[in-house]
Amino acid sequence: MLPVIAIVGRPNVGKSTLFNRLTKSRDALVADMPGVTRDRQYGQGRLGAKPYIVIDTGGIGEGEEGIDSPMTAQSKLAMQEADVVLFVVDGRAGITAADQQITQFLRQLHKPLFLVVNKTDGVDEHVAISEFYSLGLGEPFAIAAAHGRGVTQLIDHVSADFPEPSENEESEETEKNKGIKVAIIGKPNVGKSTLVNRMLGEERVIVYDQAGTTRDSIEIPLERHGVKYTIIDTAGIRRRGRVTEVVEKFSVVKALQAIESANVVLYIIDARENVSDQDLSLLGFIVDAGRSLVIAINKWDGLNQDQRAEVKEEVDRRLAFVSFAKLHTISALHGTGVGDLFRFIDEAYAAAMQDLSTSRLTKLLELAVKENPPPLAGGRRIKLRYANPGGHNPPIIVIHGNQAESAPNSYKRYLVNFYRHALRMVGTPLRIQFKTSDNPFKDRHNKLTPRQEYKRKRARKIFKKK
Repeated sequence: MLPVIAIVGRPNVGKSTLFNRLTKSRDALVADMPGVTRDRQYGQGRLGAKPYIVIDTGGIGEGEEGIDSPMTAQSKLAMQEADVVLFVVDGRAGITAADQQITQFLRQLHKPLFLVVNKTDGVDEHVAISEFYSLGLGEPFAIAAAHGRGVTQLIDHVSADFPEPSENEESEETEKNKGIKVAIIGKPNVGKSTLVNRMLGEERVIVYDQAGTTRDSIEIPLERHGVKYTIIDTAGIRRRGRVTEVVEKFSVVKALQAIESANVVLYIIDARENVSDQDLSLLGFIVDAGRSLVIAINKWDGLNQDQRAEVKEEVDRRLAFVSFAKLHTISALHGTGVGDLFRFIDEAYAAAMQDLSTSRLTKLLELAVKENPPPLAGGRRIKLRYANPGGHNPPIIVIHGNQAESAPNSYKRYLVNFYRHALRMVGTPLRIQFKTSDNPFKDRHNKLTPRQEYKRKRARKIFKKK
């Protein structure tokens, strides 16, 4: 197992900035305001000579009311599972009551602890760190995480006692990246984080009765019945006109990026609310991205029979354009139907990644054309000759022929439905691409031999005389 480093401290001291430096990424959301990070964020350490895992945590020590309480609990869990703790403080603000409170808790852990004084750029380092000796945590390390100054020296000192990397540990990152990436998408407060915790069987992410609790896109590895998954909990996406905070704008961007990086998207709809235009917009984005799709209607247990029938009618009417997706009713709070979601996810992933042969696709094309021939284009019949696979996730079928690109969209939809039914593709969009066969002799002039040139000139002379 790789050593684990937890970054802790009060809000807005630069923990996420340091996390991004150590992982050489932008996975953690960074903004000049306290309380941006709330859930534990894990990352692979890429700075320094030895491998390790970094945990970014939310700020602690500011209060125990409202959402601060679960944030503090998440941070304490990270400290308990870590091998080394980096306690980050603000070199410009000096020691605060929250810093002293965190120090008292860290003393009880009896784990290797390093005091990191951040934001020392533009000031005298010795003056900035002198005050923090009174905490009694040893020699402080002065860094400027925003500019990277002193971070390399810090991690070299921290990882000095780490074991040398072995072949298994070096391949551990590759092993973690294997599996089905599932992005949990939906509007705010529909129960995404509750569902993630139910799927994992633990309180991994913060659940709070407040819209917009989740801000970062959190990737969590999971193995179930021998199948590996990566669950991505994302922030709720509201309509663009309602997004005013800069942090929320970045949260939405990271959620949309999670859709494009995922293999399967699990879209959550609140059963107590009607299918909104925002739901349709997000589902359209998922289809355009070509991602496999599973739709879950959450909070189903709180409805009576009449309300359930009304919801089903509304969903069937407005979500006809994603009829390929499996629809499932669940209760994330009580766990009803959550286990069946994995079966639907596996089916959608298998359909999106199945191997298609040119011979099979061509035979199906011949059957489709025989059953319903393509219409005329410019007074000429469209001839579709053969089909071959063009890619996975989503499956792409390339159809070759004469005037193939002139086929109308209605015939394209017919072929999509024909292939989907014949190949039993469930949960994934299917794309058809037409490619017109080029004439190999187009714009190619035949070069005449001297004898042919002589015959041509002789024929012209005879024609002129006549």
